[in-house]
Amino acid sequence: MRFLIRKNKENPAFYGYHILIASLLILMLVHGLTISYGVFLTPLHAEFGWSRMAISGAYSIGCFVSGISALIFGRICDRYGPREILTIGGIIFGTGFLLMSRITSMWQLYLFFGLLVSMWPDSSGVLLLSTTARWFTKRRGMASGFVEIGSGLGIMLIPLLASYLIYNYGWRYAYSLVGIIAIACMVPLALVLRRDPSKKGLRPYGEHHVASEQLGERGFSLHAALRQKQLWMVAIILFLIFYCSDTLLVHIAPYAMDSGISSINAASLVSLIGGFSIAGRVTIATTGDRTGFRFVLVLTFILMLISLLWLYQADGLWQLRLFVMGYGFAHGGFSALMSPLLAELFGTRALSSLFGIVVFFGTAGAGIGPLVAGRIYDVTHSYQPAFLILIIASIIGLILALLLKPTNLENSVTG
Repeated sequence: MRFLIRKNKENPAFYGYHILIASLLILMLVHGLTISYGVFLTPLHAEFGWSRMAISGAYSIGCFVSGISALIFGRICDRYGPREILTIGGIIFGTGFLLMSRITSMWQLYLFFGLLVSMWPDSSGVLLLSTTARWFTKRRGMASGFVEIGSGLGIMLIPLLASYLIYNYGWRYAYSLVGIIAIACMVPLALVLRRDPSKKGLRPYGEHHVASEQLGERGFSLHAALRQKQLWMVAIILFLIFYCSDTLLVHIAPYAMDSGISSINAASLVSLIGGFSIAGRVTIATTGDRTGFRFVLVLTFILMLISLLWLYQADGLWQLRLFVMGYGFAHGGFSALMSPLLAELFGTRALSSLFGIVVFFGTAGAGIGPLVAGRIYDVTHSYQPAFLILIIASIIGLILALLLKPTNLENSVTG
């Protein structure tokens, strides 16, 4: 936090720092617990005999639910803020995991994980990152990158915790415990949140000469932004990013185990993605503050493409670890730059709604990707065709990123 506090010595108790810490911790819990679904895939298959496609289907349905929720809650957040939404969300999220510990049939898996749990991962990201963008104008990318460290920590630590609990106590106990943790932690953290600085009589970090009535209200209106082709280009880009990322996060551990790697080492690959994503979140977001976020979007796609080309021929543990180093860095970069990229293109006036729209497209990719990969595996008993699709998707995303141009933001203030 010193990189922010140093620049705001006249107000060392700036409430935006509380927003950053609470947001980081919420994302750590929500994203870490959700991504742990891949660690539960093999135990569920072993106990019930369900196919990988069927089990992946609950995750895929959940991605669509998450996208629709992000659309709805993003619009509500623009008007009322994130606090009440995420307080209720923490209770529902944790309850979903508690119920998962009791499942005996497929429809329960789809209802409890696909609906109750999955309403919140992308909604939380939309609400928390758009709120962060409203609290920080100067160093917005760095602030977003700091919050996104939570996602990286969650991906790095929680799958390992889940794997340990499953190995020693069984998957039902593991789901029970994480459900209790989710409720006990998320609810008090959500109560810290405020929509924007004006709710506390403050100005955004870096804006000391802006009239109070202008705070958080500059940029394109929702209807004006919908007419900008850049919005739909970003939406397609996020579809491709999520298609790749969620396919990998769900199936990289099963792929590793198919290659003869132990379950603990396989789960550690997901954790390593989270660990290296932390460096990507901070480095790429900070670079975006200096160079612009469209430029770093291109660089991040190049890194992801190189990593996927390596994965296509990788099967040993050291090769997969090398893959997750590169891909994890890119994964973190994508996560951290989306909110400030949208703020750079469209301002913050309707940022939560716009973020919700593009995340809806992203979750469509997240829903399709693991399902397609699971189906390909069930038919071919190989993940290679699925990895080839990821390479093609990353090439298309790179082309779109190169074609993305700035908007006429300066003339959009009255939207």
